[in-house]
Amino acid sequence: MASLGAVTYLVREYDEAIRFFVDALGFELFEDTPQGDGKRWVTVGPRGSTTRLLLGRAVNDEQRACVGRQGGGRVFLFLHTDDFAGDHARMLAHGVHFREAPRHEAYGTVAVFDDLYSNGWDLIQPA
Repeated sequence: MASLGAVTYLVREYDEAIRFFVDALGFELFEDTPQGDGKRWVTVGPRGSTTRLLLGRAVNDEQRACVGRQGGGRVFLFLHTDDFAGDHARMLAHGVHFREAPRHEAYGTVAVFDDLYSNGWDLIQPA
């Protein structure tokens, strides 16, 4: 059986991204290991999830141009929750910008939000 272990997520700086994911989204910091020359192996993810985001610091012009555009203007990632109201409230308290009010769809409760670089995400509590 195969599984998706990690997805590279480009960031401007490690520490600002860690603060956002841990404080605003409630993610767990799984690893933060120095690799030399300022490079770090940093993984975060929702508690209980086996899939991680590998935070990769953008180090050249091409990579820096992709920070905040990783989904090409579309919703990039889909964060499932079993406590939409609680997660939504925590995120708002940490200044997360929601593009819309929560709405109820056949598949669940959902609202699109921007991460710290303006990538779009869906916060979804499945029906």
